[in-house]
Amino acid sequence: MIETGLNGKVVIVTGAAAGIGRGTAERFAEEGCKVAAWDVSADGADELVAKLESLGGEAIFQAVNVTDVAAVEAAVAAVVEKWGGVHALVNNAGIVRDAQLVKFKGGEVVSTMTDAAWDAVIGVNLKGVFNCTRAVVPHLVRGGGGAVLNASSVACLNGNFGQTNYVATKAGVIGMTKTWARELGKFGIRVNAVAPGFVATEIIKAMPEKVLEGMVAHTPMGRIGDVRDIANAYVWLASDAATWVTGTTLSVDGGLVIGT
Repeated sequence: MIETGLNGKVVIVTGAAAGIGRGTAERFAEEGCKVAAWDVSADGADELVAKLESLGGEAIFQAVNVTDVAAVEAAVAAVVEKWGGVHALVNNAGIVRDAQLVKFKGGEVVSTMTDAAWDAVIGVNLKGVFNCTRAVVPHLVRGGGGAVLNASSVACLNGNFGQTNYVATKAGVIGMTKTWARELGKFGIRVNAVAPGFVATEIIKAMPEKVLEGMVAHTPMGRIGDVRDIANAYVWLASDAATWVTGTTLSVDGGLVIGT
């Protein structure tokens, strides 16, 4: 059995109300962590905290919009005041606003990706990661090190139709991950990214059966991923088992990239 060394450690998980974020918060709670679960809406917060505590961790919920610098800094300060520091940050919060860059029909432009769609995704998926990491890093340094874990996507490795904004952010996250690994390694801070493939979140499960079958057909392991597959990767990267791993992007995709 691998000893993670995470019991009692403080972990912030953004976008923790549902999907991969929730699964990740639950896995850290199972390791006995003190979990600060962040999400933009407080809907279901009490249930989430109760669930995390039932799994063996301590937990708080904070309603945080990661695009709001002041809100992010205040939330980090509250975590540090409550628990004395931070060991790991999981930058999971993300959104999509899909559209083709320029859509033609009958030789005419019928739609484009709007500035609003571009700005919204850049704001959450890229600037949000920047905001949260900038706020947490000083506390990691003061605590003698820790881990920053960023959500990328296999979509940025091959591109994805209708997702110029999303793919740009997830590629940018990889660039920031590598840069921060270089800058922060001397402080004992490891920075890594996880690039999920098709994962059975509520959004994916709601897709038509033929679309799901196509996803499976492109995945060599022959199944859609579970949120715990991604959560396990985050836990490992934050743990004592990965103390010499930094600056990497771990594809957790059932072989999707090589199967595409």
